[in-house]
Formats: sequence, structure tokens, C-alpha cells
Amino acid sequence: MSIKETISGARGLDKDEPLIFEQSSDGRSGVDLPEGPKAESRLGGLRRRGPIGLPGLSEPQVVRHFVRLSRMNYAIDYGFYPLGSCTMKHNPRLNEKMARLPGIGDLHPMQPVSTAQGALRLMHELSDWLMKLTGMPAVALTPGAGAHGELCGLMAIRAALEARGDARTRVLVPESAHGTNPATAAMCGYTVDTIPADASGRVDMAAFEEKLGPDVAALMLTNPNTCGLFESDIVEIAEKLHAAGGFFYCDGANFNAIVGKVRPGDLGIDAMHINLHKTFSTPHGGGGPGSGPVVLSEALAPFAPLPMVVKTEDGFDLQEQGGTERVWRMKGFHGQFGMFVRALSYMMSHGGDGLKQVAEDAVLNANYVLSELKDVLPPAFDGHCMHEALFTDKGLEGTGVDTMGIAKALIDEGYHPMTVYFPLVVHGAMLIEPTETETKATLDEFITVMRGLVEKAKAGESEMFDAAPVLTPRRRLDETRAARKPVLRWTPPDDVAEAAD
Repeated sequence: MSIKETISGARGLDKDEPLIFEQSSDGRSGVDLPEGPKAESRLGGLRRRGPIGLPGLSEPQVVRHFVRLSRMNYAIDYGFYPLGSCTMKHNPRLNEKMARLPGIGDLHPMQPVSTAQGALRLMHELSDWLMKLTGMPAVALTPGAGAHGELCGLMAIRAALEARGDARTRVLVPESAHGTNPATAAMCGYTVDTIPADASGRVDMAAFEEKLGPDVAALMLTNPNTCGLFESDIVEIAEKLHAAGGFFYCDGANFNAIVGKVRPGDLGIDAMHINLHKTFSTPHGGGGPGSGPVVLSEALAPFAPLPMVVKTEDGFDLQEQGGTERVWRMKGFHGQFGMFVRALSYMMSHGGDGLKQVAEDAVLNANYVLSELKDVLPPAFDGHCMHEALFTDKGLEGTGVDTMGIAKALIDEGYHPMTVYFPLVVHGAMLIEPTETETKATLDEFITVMRGLVEKAKAGESEMFDAAPVLTPRRRLDETRAARKPVLRWTPPDDVAEAAD
């Protein structure tokens, strides 16, 4: 793929934007401030000895800089986001309006409980929805996101085991589980024992049974798993695990595929975190704002962290005290309240039947993508998928093009790439999750692009893939050097640095 180079280095309306520090000029500022008194006693008599290196820019420069940077960002409000296992769905604007209502958007976590009764009722209703959708008797709202929810669930399991005087050392984690699961188990002091997948992409039952023992504290299983498949032996897995005295932790990141269709509590699960920002459409990405409530079985409910919202005769209150065996606090206050508002708005606007349709449409869309691409990109496993379609790079053999080449070329086509090389159990994996919010027309456009790229690869145009992306403000990066020798800060010129020393 070739492109005409421009004099400025820009690509149409997208400019090659320098760092804000590189645009600085001494003495330039967007505001004039009066000269203030120079108090010698300020900060204990310590005075600045030189410039501190802040950039000097006019107000238009600052505004234009950040607007230009925003144009470099891909977002769900810009286009289709096919990231597998991330559930990047559209966030209805109704949710955003609810989160900004007076009395909701300006709440403070240290307000007296008597002045926040509406907020506590909202949290109580959200808890009720989550318990009914999962068939679980208790929920902890405080965890901040998925991995934090994992930690909460495993800490509750550890507390329950210690309460019965049954210290155990191992946690079983299938190969098809999310990558944070083994990290969470290790953080809680457990040894991680991996269970391989069978030929169908699901838990190898023979290996699972062989690894069961009196030292197994828990199983951490993702369902549907990261291969986009429902674990068909999940009830038997739960029964055998419980018979061995262990607890069943389920990673609920993929709950969007089964919400309204299957209640995890009915499957024998003891703890499961729910990513509100995946299943119930609260904003997602960039490290937050997430929310990862954890639903708990009857056996684990007494160990849920505090605070918890409780209904009283006079209204609602926060339970701040409990038994000494509880997990105690996972967070400074009560959880991500803005995400609670958005999630409950989504639940109430859909209703139970609507949430069921969410799962059905998500699975339908994923299987449509699977059926339309499987003749050019072989699926990793036979049969239908759940919420995401998993392909391999076998269809690219002999072309000189690999999974990464397809991903980079997608950027030039105006798409964020799908998830690549994950799950690790599949060579050259390409994981695509369309979610339920995309239309058939949107999916058809994406499918046409994917098929076209495969055709170009098979036609011998590997140079195009090696160079991609070429239509972006930044060209293809050396990802090995970026990982091993990242440049994470701007270094000021020597004269500025010396003056500040």
C-alpha cells in the first residue's frame, strides 16, 4: 500500500502532533496573572531555584493539541470494536443522562446516610437484580473491576476455608480461563495448577479429576471460556469439586453471553464477579471506570466484604461491622457509584426479557461472523460458538502474512483490530466479539474487509501487510523494543534540567 507523502507530514485532517512540551515557548501562557507577594516563609523558607519545566502555550495551542490527540483515539462511539473477550458494546445515552441527574451526579461518599437514601436504595435494587439474574443469595458491590472482583471472591473462599480449619494450598485454573485468574490465585498465596483443554476447547475432564485432592481450595473457571465456548460439563465439574471440599469460582467477564438465559447459581458456582462495564454497558477501557460486583453462594455469603447496603424499618443503611472472619473492605468507600447508576438504568430499560434477548443477539452476531469467515479463516474449534468467534491463522499458511499482519492492516481499513494471539491455547488466534449492539450491515462491512485482506494475502501482497499501518499518524512500531525499552517520559533539555537541580 502506497501513500503520497505531504509537506507537513499530515494525513488529511490528521496531523503528526508533537508532544506538548515540544511546542512550548518561554513566556507564553494562556492566562495573565497578577504578580503575587513573595513570602519568604512560604514552604518553610524553601524557594524554587529554577524553571520547573512546564510547557508554555497559548490557550488555542492547548485546545488544538488535545483535540488532535483525540482524533488519534479509536472508540466505540467511532466505529465497530471487535475486541474478543472485552464486550465493547455501545453505551446507551440514557444511562449517561441518568448518571448526571441532580442528586446523583453530585453525591459525596462522606454524606450522612440520612441524606443519601436514594443512592442506597439504588444500590439495593442493583444488588437485587444481580442476585436474581445469577441465582445467588448475596452480592458485594465494592470491588472496582474484574480482577478486583476475582480477588474478592478468592479471599472469601480463603476466609471460608480458614473458618472451618481447612487450610488448602492449590487452585486449579483451566488453560481457557482469563489470564488474571492465575495471578489472583497467586496473590492469595495459592499454588496454581493448570488444567489442559480437550480437543473441543473445553476443560479436559480426565485431567481435572486427576488433579482433584484434599489440598484443592478452588477451581477458577471462565464460562463461557476464552475460546467462546460454553463449558458443557460445568454441572459435573461443580459436583466433583464440591465432593472434594473445594469451592467453585467462576470468572463472569463473559456473562453477556448467558445473561437472562442461565443462572450461574444453578450450575453450582460459589462466587462469580460480574463486569458491569461489559454486561450492563457502563463505560469501558483505559483502566476504568470499571465495576466488578461479586455474587456469592450461601456458603460464602457470611464472608462478603463490607460495607453492604441493608434495608431497615426506616429506609436503608450501610452495614459497616460484621464477624471477624469477613474479608472486610476491598475499597475506601462503597464502590463505583456512577457505574451502578448506569448498569441499573440498562437493566430497568431492558427488563428480564430484554436482557435475555441481549444474550441471544450477542450469540447470534458472533455465529454470523463465524459462518461468513470460516471458509477463509478456519475456526479454532468445530461447531457453533457463544458470544465470540475464534479463528486461527491456518488459512494464511504459505502467504508470508500472519495474525499480526491482518491486525495491522485492519487499522488502515478504519477498524480497531480484533484480539490477537489470545487465548494462548490457539496458535495465531484471532478472537472477534461483535456484541449485540452491532447491526447486520456493520458486520457485513467488517466481514467484507476481512475477506478482502485474506484474498490480498493469498494473492502474494505480503509487503502491504509488512508495512501496515501506513495511514496513521504513527507508523508500525517495533513492539519488541516498545515492550523492553519503553520511553515513558519526556526528558527536558539539558539547560532546563540543570537549572531545576
